[in-house]
Amino acid sequence: MSKELSKLFTKDFNEALVHQVTTDFLSNQRSGTKSQKNRSAVSGGGAKPRPQKGSGRARAGTTRSPIWRTGGVTFAAKPKSYNKKINKKMYRGALNCIFKELLKRKRLHLTDKLSFTDKKTKLGQKLLSDLKIINALFITSIDNPNAFFSLRNIKNITVIDHKEINPYILMKHDNVVIDSNVLEQIKQATML
Repeated sequence: MSKELSKLFTKDFNEALVHQVTTDFLSNQRSGTKSQKNRSAVSGGGAKPRPQKGSGRARAGTTRSPIWRTGGVTFAAKPKSYNKKINKKMYRGALNCIFKELLKRKRLHLTDKLSFTDKKTKLGQKLLSDLKIINALFITSIDNPNAFFSLRNIKNITVIDHKEINPYILMKHDNVVIDSNVLEQIKQATML
């Protein structure tokens, strides 16, 4: 099985590429939520608060001016976008070299035992004891709900669909276990 995987993942580890793609991916997960209202966004203030002349006070056209209480903010903060563009070729290359490095360090496994007969955590624990691993990421298909339900409640175990693979989650776990049924889809996702 390791020969099959070594044919699939051929790119040598490129630390700079993996770092760039991972930081860009994590940056894209951020949501800039800081927001304040400027004078046009604050509700009210349509009428002139007092006559232009005669009172001896300052000329005011609206109660929503930044110098008034309950007015808008002068330089109001708006949600910031942290999105960074990641080229497809770079992203695929980074995934390919991460998989190759995991294989080189004997942390990448291929299994055909993820076709559980029932949604039982006991079955998931039996598989882990057979594979002799305690911290792992399982990559399977969403069409295999038994695997998701059997493994999701076990500590330090994450189960994802093959479409959700990203560089951060691959490096987060000690071991990565690939379902042999989704090997072709992973090949397409990491093809250079």
